Amino acid sequence: METLLKVPQGQFILQRLPQRKNETLRAWDAADEYLLAYLAENKVIKDNAKVLVLNDSFGALAVALNYFKPVAVSDSWLSQRSTQLNFSANKLPLKSVCLKNSLDWPTHSMDVVLIKVPKTLALLEDQLFRLQALLTPESTVIAVGMVKAMSASVWKLMERYLGSTAPSLAKKKARLIFTTLLSEQKQFVNPYPVYYQLENTDYRIANHANVFSRDSLDIGTRFLLQHLPSHSDAKDIVDLGCGNGIVGLILARDHPLASLIFIDESYMAVASAKENFNRVFDNRDAEFCIADGLADFKDDSIDLVVCNPPFHQQNIVGNHIALTMFKQSKRVLCKGGELRVIGNRHLNYQIDLKRLFGQCEVISSNKKFVIWTVKK
Repeated sequence: METLLKVPQGQFILQRLPQRKNETLRAWDAADEYLLAYLAENKVIKDNAKVLVLNDSFGALAVALNYFKPVAVSDSWLSQRSTQLNFSANKLPLKSVCLKNSLDWPTHSMDVVLIKVPKTLALLEDQLFRLQALLTPESTVIAVGMVKAMSASVWKLMERYLGSTAPSLAKKKARLIFTTLLSEQKQFVNPYPVYYQLENTDYRIANHANVFSRDSLDIGTRFLLQHLPSHSDAKDIVDLGCGNGIVGLILARDHPLASLIFIDESYMAVASAKENFNRVFDNRDAEFCIADGLADFKDDSIDLVVCNPPFHQQNIVGNHIALTMFKQSKRVLCKGGELRVIGNRHLNYQIDLKRLFGQCEVISSNKKFVIWTVKK
């Protein structure tokens, strides 16, 4: 794996999170390289400029632009933690970057805004809405991404919220989008969060922009809800990778004496889960964690973990996130504790689960999904 980023701003050691043995992926891509080269060659950023970076995957942009002390906004805890670790690895002071999450934006105006186009268009729309308050007529806004991720919808959203756009030539399958800001800002109402009523309940479900399946219950979760452990003696229950927290809501309903813990690495997911839980259970406490899964939990401390693992990280598809969740679950489960997992049939999670736990049982399956259970 290549770990040395070489750009006009310097050479920097960069690593991804979560770390894994024999990593084959870099902590940056050709879009990062293209943008950094363009900024240097055209001297886009002046001394003392206020710089905002959005969706910097593992800190490559913030590290390379550390001289300007950028503000970096991300919805990913792993992204923020990667940025911190990569600043330390390059012996850069952490005060050279201001990390903000997707629901806690800066309030002062920005001279240069650099947008790494996210996978989720709704997140981009939410960010473009929030960005309007930070722009002046002299601000520079440049978006960047790999061509395959830059659909026509990206252009349309930028033109709707900011102004006309023009693309660069593609280099190494990456492209820049330049924006000419509107002379007068249009007035918009942020469409997020969105709400829907959870079927077969009276629960009104809130979904921030970066939550999976914002507009309705997805078919995988619907299937999982039909096969959750109910009325067990579990005292401490985790909804791991909780998203909007629907699974944890139903577990809380069916386990009125249990303590519920909702965990996700997305700030918007955890905010959605917290709003949904507090609306349904106004006199009951729960724990809401923005974290790298169960990494910080004590051994032998949890009775039940229910998980619908993501099988992608940004635009990279694989089972490495799920495998990390399975390993963490084995460590934190009490003796006799259960991990219940749903996944697409083709992912074959049973191979890793059986290797880790020594056994694996199918609870239910259909043409698309399988639900497995393992016990420690």
